[in-house]
Amino acid sequence: MRSVPIPVDASKLAITCVKAARPRVLNRDTGEIKTDKDGNTVYEVTVSVEDELGRIELVKIGITGEPPIKAGDAVNAVGLLGYVWEMAGRWGISYRASALLPAREAADA
Repeated sequence: MRSVPIPVDASKLAITCVKAARPRVLNRDTGEIKTDKDGNTVYEVTVSVEDELGRIELVKIGITGEPPIKAGDAVNAVGLLGYVWEMAGRWGISYRASALLPAREAADA
């Protein structure tokens, strides 16, 4: 079953990088790194996401290429999509963005 991407309105979210980007590992035994359809390395970034009611969650966002952010940076998630998945009776949401930029750079652009 293929998941349909759901656009996420990040304009009302405060997103902060809590762990620097690292390549996403597909297989821990072999060390195989995930790549996109063009062969580019897919990175994952752990961020805290706070909504307008003050609720906070830690999530990982996947992105092609290493983003120019570091732990502690306020982040603008450009083109943020959520994918609902289900496997063996479990389900969750994975996130992917077309870009993760420091919020100050995104405001200047």
